[in-house]
Amino acid sequence: MKDIAIYGFGGFGREIACVINAINQVTPTWNFIGYFDDGHSVGEANKYGRVLGNMETVNQYNGSPLAIVMAIASPAVLQNITGRIHNPCIYFPNIIAPNVLFFDEESIRIGQGNVITFGGRVSCGVTIGNFNLMNGCVSLGHDITIGDCNVMQPEVRISGETNVGNANFLGVRCTVLQGLTIGNSVRIGTGSVVMRKTKDGMSYFGNPAKMIRIQ
Repeated sequence: MKDIAIYGFGGFGREIACVINAINQVTPTWNFIGYFDDGHSVGEANKYGRVLGNMETVNQYNGSPLAIVMAIASPAVLQNITGRIHNPCIYFPNIIAPNVLFFDEESIRIGQGNVITFGGRVSCGVTIGNFNLMNGCVSLGHDITIGDCNVMQPEVRISGETNVGNANFLGVRCTVLQGLTIGNSVRIGTGSVVMRKTKDGMSYFGNPAKMIRIQ
């Protein structure tokens, strides 16, 4: 079994620990050793493991290869953390729940460090970059391209032939209609339906989704 740790000690970190346990029930793969987190003290523990250290600990680690999976629900923080890990002993596997449905695995291209939790559906011809977190029953339509460090909350629906850039946050049960482009650093609110191309760095909410300014 290969050693693995989770970066992020919060609720999402516990959920990913559950995914790792589910993977091991099907095929024993991972030895979960604990968490890294910059906001919690070494030794703090939950049901699944304890905090081992922080970013400094990760970059100073000098042992056998260690897998780390991200549990960071903020795209900006996710970008920051993944960009600061430079230790050659660290690698980033894709963590995919056993019940995720791939329509055609041979047509899927996927990078490193992605998480797809329980109930996900991935159609054919989908390209996924690095460090994307898809949390619970996310559905990806055909021929979608997704960049890096996107966070998709439960029951997000992205229709076919959509392009999603980098560091976007898609809230619970939001929908993106077919053929659209979601650029970079866009926030889409809970339950929103995106019907038009978005502008980078902006927030959208409603049905149809409209651009809003958050003070």
